[in-house]
Amino acid sequence: MMEDIESATPALCRLQLGAELRRLRREAGLKSSQVAKRLLWSPSKVTRLEYGDNVVVEPDDTAMLCGLYKADAETRSLLIDYATVTRTKQDRWASTGAHPSVGPTVHAFLGLEASATVVRDYESDYVPGLLQTEAYARAIHRTELRNYSSEEIEMRVAARMARQAALYRAEGPLELFVILSESVLRRRGGDSTVTVEQLKHIAEISTMRNVHVQVVPFSLGIHIGMSGPFTIIRFARASLAKPIVYLESMAASWVVARDSTIDTYEHNFRELQVLAPGPQEARNMIHEAIKEI
Repeated sequence: MMEDIESATPALCRLQLGAELRRLRREAGLKSSQVAKRLLWSPSKVTRLEYGDNVVVEPDDTAMLCGLYKADAETRSLLIDYATVTRTKQDRWASTGAHPSVGPTVHAFLGLEASATVVRDYESDYVPGLLQTEAYARAIHRTELRNYSSEEIEMRVAARMARQAALYRAEGPLELFVILSESVLRRRGGDSTVTVEQLKHIAEISTMRNVHVQVVPFSLGIHIGMSGPFTIIRFARASLAKPIVYLESMAASWVVARDSTIDTYEHNFRELQVLAPGPQEARNMIHEAIKEI
């Protein structure tokens, strides 16, 4: 099983690999027991792989499953890369051939987020990726990824924008709950034009039925969110994926999957929801911040 806190690099790849293997098996019309019998594995091995319980996934095992499920070459290559990351702990493409600069971990996170039903996100400094404008995302990447080429930055910006499609799904759009520290509204992201555009976007998108935005004002003083930003991701009950907490800093990112720890983060988020004024008050604060730019 996963440890309480684990580096996001192998964890996200392992979880998305499991989800993809489960999808491929179902599309192939096979039961776990049939797969185990054909590959001479124990039934529990197939289940562990699909649940993401194995800390390390062998690339050869992944290749065998892809062959059995008749996965196309692109899918096979990506899943083998995921498996290799669980072994090397390095976020890089392992298979041969040209790959974009967006590595396996980002692809895995995008896949997991796209299949999520509910995301609860507390942010103390940045606008969450699901609410970012393209110009704001570009300004962040240019600051944080100074050694990257313009082409690589644009690819990352495009990947971030693609994430937002989950909010507009025809069948079951993502339910997004966001709580921001007031500092997010006060800190410029790029020049004044970019900042104003970004704040207006938050105010507008917060009127959608599936998007809920609150802001914790400075006037409330010290609060539980000051320990740092966090994102809670929950998946459909029909999915075997367990909920996770995603944590990120400048130096690294982590995944938490232990039930008791997730419950703690859920409790903290509910406490922030009670503490922060409601959505309309949040929009009022956003418009006040715009006036002061």
